[in-house]
Amino acid sequence: MGTDTHDAAGVDEFDGLRPLLFTVAYQLLGSAADAEDVVQDSYLRWRETDRARVENPRAYLTTVVTRQALNHLRTVRRRREEYVGSWLPEPIRTDADAEHNVLLAESVSMAMLLVLETLGPTERAVFVLSEVFGHSFVEIAGMVGKSDATVRQIAHRARAHVRERRKRFEPGAETSRAVIERFLLATQTGDTQTLMDVLAPDVVQISDGGGKVTAARKPVVGADRVAIYLVRLARNGIADMTVEFGTYNALPAVLLRTADGRLDTVQLIEMTGDRITGLYAIRNPDKLRTAELARVLAR
Repeated sequence: MGTDTHDAAGVDEFDGLRPLLFTVAYQLLGSAADAEDVVQDSYLRWRETDRARVENPRAYLTTVVTRQALNHLRTVRRRREEYVGSWLPEPIRTDADAEHNVLLAESVSMAMLLVLETLGPTERAVFVLSEVFGHSFVEIAGMVGKSDATVRQIAHRARAHVRERRKRFEPGAETSRAVIERFLLATQTGDTQTLMDVLAPDVVQISDGGGKVTAARKPVVGADRVAIYLVRLARNGIADMTVEFGTYNALPAVLLRTADGRLDTVQLIEMTGDRITGLYAIRNPDKLRTAELARVLAR
């Protein structure tokens, strides 16, 4: 096989695995931009690899991506601790297929990514690789540089930690659009009673402006407080913006645009039954740069 043919085969092989590798990196980092960087670095390493010696490209590349993502995660953790206001993962636009794979949908949901953020880097990698991607403890041990026994202990600890904190996840349902339309109309007209009807009593609104744009610095908790906050916001901050529907992180979302068409906010809406339980508003412009790019995810 000539060099060009060999290189082309390697590119095709990598491109076939790219959705999987991006998904692994995104779940470890909570940032699409950082995940893209890790995947691109992994591609450059792949090009330099003697591929004849690689028995299982999927396992090999997952290991490369995991190690690079772990290194990156350790460097960004301090930055996140110093972040202005609430930190939310970078939103990714997902297609309908992601919603139908419930395990994949839950794994990229805002609620789950925020729980993963409370794990240490190695715990996060072990949990994601075992629970979402189905790798054995032996495989993960090689990926994270730990013994099988240690990985088993880490997995047990991480699973218990996530179970304590995870919310009940429901993929987007047919009823959610009607509820969201009621929610938007009530917000725009200042109808707090209807808002109280569609918001769960313990609803949480989290806004991420990153200190670059106006956003609530702390989560707003409880139906009454969230209703007042949203009505005030509709009157002042977003009165002249246009509204679109989308799907982000396998959840229904509302996109707010300024008069000149610039994307100002992606608000993800988490629901249980016919009540809204979580609202995640990402306004930090750094996190919206590629927000309209559709992402293909894979397990």
